[in-house]
Amino acid sequence: MSRVERIRAALQQAFAPQRLEVEDDSHRHAGHAGARDGRGHFNVVIVSDAFAGMPPLARHRAVYAALGGMMQTDIHALSIKAEPPPLG
Repeated sequence: MSRVERIRAALQQAFAPQRLEVEDDSHRHAGHAGARDGRGHFNVVIVSDAFAGMPPLARHRAVYAALGGMMQTDIHALSIKAEPPPLG
């Protein structure tokens, strides 16, 4: 299973999102000091009812917690856009 698939599976399990996009952006950071250890750069867009009533920092912390050890082994940088579904 690729890193993107593992990230997707962890977030899907934790949040049952209505929308989930995971993009591996590592190729744009080749040679970057943080990329030397083999960990990647990723962008995540996630929309879930689980984020309702949570401030942005809490949403980010929840995403980091859901990814657990991957933050130390697979992910060097993570851009997160985590939101509840729009009202209405």
